[in-house]
Formats: sequence, structure tokens, C-alpha cells
Amino acid sequence: MDIGRGQGATNRRDFLKTAAVSAAAIGIARMAPAQAQGANERIRFGVIGCGGMGTGHLSSLVGRSTQDNIEVVAASDVYQRRVTRALGICKGDGYLDYRKLLERKDIDAVLIATPDHWHGKIACDALESGKHVYVEKPMTHTIEQALALRDTVKRTGKVLQVGPQDTGKEAFWKGHDAIVEGRIGKVTWAQGSYDRNAHTCLFNEHQKIDPTAGPDKTGEDYVNWDMFLGHEWGLAPKRPWTPDRFFRFRKYWDYSGGVATDLLYHKLAPMLIAITGANGEYPKRVNASGGLYIEKDEREIPDTFLMTADYPSEFSVLMVSTLTNDTQLENRIYGKYGTMQIDETPVLRGNGDFMEEFKAKNGGNAEAKIETKGRRDQEGNFIDAVRGLGPVYCNVDLGCATMVAIKMAVESYRQSKTLVWDAASEKVLG
Repeated sequence: MDIGRGQGATNRRDFLKTAAVSAAAIGIARMAPAQAQGANERIRFGVIGCGGMGTGHLSSLVGRSTQDNIEVVAASDVYQRRVTRALGICKGDGYLDYRKLLERKDIDAVLIATPDHWHGKIACDALESGKHVYVEKPMTHTIEQALALRDTVKRTGKVLQVGPQDTGKEAFWKGHDAIVEGRIGKVTWAQGSYDRNAHTCLFNEHQKIDPTAGPDKTGEDYVNWDMFLGHEWGLAPKRPWTPDRFFRFRKYWDYSGGVATDLLYHKLAPMLIAITGANGEYPKRVNASGGLYIEKDEREIPDTFLMTADYPSEFSVLMVSTLTNDTQLENRIYGKYGTMQIDETPVLRGNGDFMEEFKAKNGGNAEAKIETKGRRDQEGNFIDAVRGLGPVYCNVDLGCATMVAIKMAVESYRQSKTLVWDAASEKVLG
């Protein structure tokens, strides 16, 4: 079974074809790949998607404009009030249609913080128009989109950064060095969680509905609902205007994978760095369970979600996300000789009958702490990468591998069965 071919998604061949011809179809001139920006060259940004996350990024980019020699010159959103708000922050030009922003040849990079189902198409369109891309997590909404975006990055040679938290945390990179050195023995499994708890679910509280907004309104209240849905490009089904779906899209399968894509993507990507390295690894088998146990409103997503993923390198990962209790599972990686706990710094502890083997790998100590100094934040890392000063923390290979596992987990939950990844065909088997 090919899970990306369900309702609201195009298959990979069609998506790749769309990405390749989109520049001509929408009037965007295909530019030759730009050279890396020089250290003294100003990088001009456009921000696409100006809701809560996008506005946060926009404010951050403006705030660091002098320090990092950048400038935000344009912003786009399908809701006019958000465009106006963005222009009050960046003093640039605003667009209701992101394609107009991509037509501009003076923009070097875009930051994409739209609803999930638009990430893949906008990122591919931006790459085709000659721009570097920072795309918020999750990298895409479907596996087909993830593979298409990966291939587009490779073909265009542009910089793409995916934005999960903690991939820039040095503890995971130093943890990987320790694993390569054999300091906890063969890794067999790992765990992590991203849990929340509140009187009013944060998927409602953080995404408040503007009661005057809608596609039939004018001025600041206007919403381009058809563009939000993206049904013209097969991104989501055509539906009547529903304010909850627009303002709280993370509650609906058409536009999001719920807590899996919104929260667990943050946890799995850095864990893969620690265990397998910068490019991650595609899963072999994925299973998920859980349910909607407390948050019983109009939502489709569960409030309790547990996933396990088995990998070809012979280790398994357990990830948990709930909206019903915020007690976290520690970030832990379990090896035959010992256990690594990753907070701000990795702490390694010997285990069981293999204490002597652990000590032999850790200077004779039963416990070892790895010192870290910290790294640039995600935005700063992206800016450095655009200037050719080093790689991004979450590259397209890691982003794609993480996306495959997370999306397989979402579909495993929805279909109540274990799914298998066929690496040769890059398809999901049910």
C-alpha cells in the first residue's frame, strides 16, 4: 500500500512533475542556482505563512537583521489581517498569494511556516525559483511530498533547512560521537516524548478563532479559503468554509498529523542524529497506537499517541506524545554496555554485567558526562549555511527519513496495523 496516495495527496510522480513545471505554470522564471552568499552580503528573506509560528520567525529575523546582515523584504499569507500584521513588523511588501513573492528576484531565501499540507509544494516552488528554503516541521504532509522535496533539493543544489527543535543541540551530536566510539556498546533501543497538559487544549488555546474572518469578507477579514485548502493542486479536499479547520488545522487529518507531526517530529529527528548521524535512517517497520481519551471536541486527531519504529541498523525507537499529562519520558539511548541520557549534556552510565566493558570505554569510570558548549540556533545555522559556512542541522535527508517514520506512524494509527517500508521501491507496504 502506498499511503501517500490517499485523499488530499498527489502521488509522487505527479508531485515531482508538478514541482518541475510549477515555475512555468505560475509564471515564475526559473533562475540559475545562486552562489553562496558572501559573509558581507545581505541576505533578503521572504516569509510565507504568518500565523503564530510564522510571526514568531518573522519577528526573530527582523530582530537579528543587524547582527546577521539580513533583511525581511516580503511576507505572504492567505489571511489579509496576518499580512497586515506582518508588514507592521518587517516594513516590506505583502502578498495574499505566495507565488507573487516567489517571482521576486531580489529575495534570496524564504522561511515557510504554513499549515503542513502546503510545506512540500511551496518548498519545491521556492527551490525552483532559485531560493534557499527554511521549512518548519514537519517537512511535508505526505511521504510522496517528502521524497519529491528531497529530490528537488538534490537537483537544484539549494540550501534547505528543516526546523525541528533540538537538532541544533550539541548534546545529540556529541552523543553520536560517543556511540560511534562504542562507549555504550551496541545501541538496541531509545525513547523520548513530547507531552502537554492544560485546562484548554493548546491546539485550541494557541490558535484562537477570529470570528469576523472568512472567504466572503472584505478588507482585513478576507481569507482565501480555496488557497488554504489547496484542492486545485490535490493538497486537501474541497470543503465549505469552516473556521475551526482554518485556525486550528492541526486537529484535522487533511492538513496535519496531529501530535505526531507537530510534536514528535521534534523528538525523532535529533534522536536519529545521535544514533545514526546527520542524515538519519529510514525505518524498517512502524507501529502506532493510542486514542482520543479526553479531548472530545470536533477534532479527528488523538490526544494520546504512542509509536515504535524498528530500523535496519538493528535498533528500535519508542516515542510518546500526549495532550493529557505533561510528565516526560527522558531522552535515553540504551546500549549493551550502558545507557545515555541526553538533556543539555549527555550522561553515560554503565549497566549490568557489562560494567567492566563500559569502564574500559569511559576512562575507567562507571559514569561519564560529556561537556557541551552549545551551537547556533536554527535560524542562525540556516543563515550560516546559505553563506556557505557549514551544513544545516536538519538537512533534507534527515528531514525525509524522519518524515517517513512519522507519517507511517500516523497511518499505522489510522489503519490499526503495522506498516513496513520497502527501501528498494521507497513505498509503504501494509
